[in-house]
Amino acid sequence: MPMNPLRAQLAAVAAIVVAGDVLTKQVALASLPAAGMPVEVLGEVVRFTLAFNKGAAFGMHVGGWSRVIFSLIAFGMVGALWVIAGRLQAPATRMVIAMGLVCGGALGNLLDRLRWDRGVVDFIDIGMDAWRFWTFNLADSAITVGAILLLLPASESPPARVASPAAPPAPPAGDSSGQAA
Repeated sequence: MPMNPLRAQLAAVAAIVVAGDVLTKQVALASLPAAGMPVEVLGEVVRFTLAFNKGAAFGMHVGGWSRVIFSLIAFGMVGALWVIAGRLQAPATRMVIAMGLVCGGALGNLLDRLRWDRGVVDFIDIGMDAWRFWTFNLADSAITVGAILLLLPASESPPARVASPAAPPAPPAGDSSGQAA
């Protein structure tokens, strides 16, 4: 049975994100000095600083269970978005790209959690002087952009809809139900 085309698009976007995330993390691990030692890229504003995050975005932690809990959340999120993608009706390009970005980012960080206990590899360090944003990676960026795209009002016409398996069929065009218009 062929794959749903919208799921295929989601999978393609997610695969590109995972590949880019894995590649950039490998480069960071191979070329950056010890964790915490910044390398200036665009002066002090953009630096590459190797870090390992055992928690989630913005340094969220749930103690010793962080690795397990955030791994389960990633699996659940990817599964939920996969189900939703299977129910979307075309055209849904923006939705599918957004969901693919979120899935790819979640899977990229999940790979780090599953392969070692050091935590997720982060290395992009942005800020000025003492003010620095949390160190992040390509997967984090994909999740953020995808989430923003999902929250933006639909710009496609007609908007993407999720098919409901229990929805009654629409009456045929021109059907008179006896109600006054």
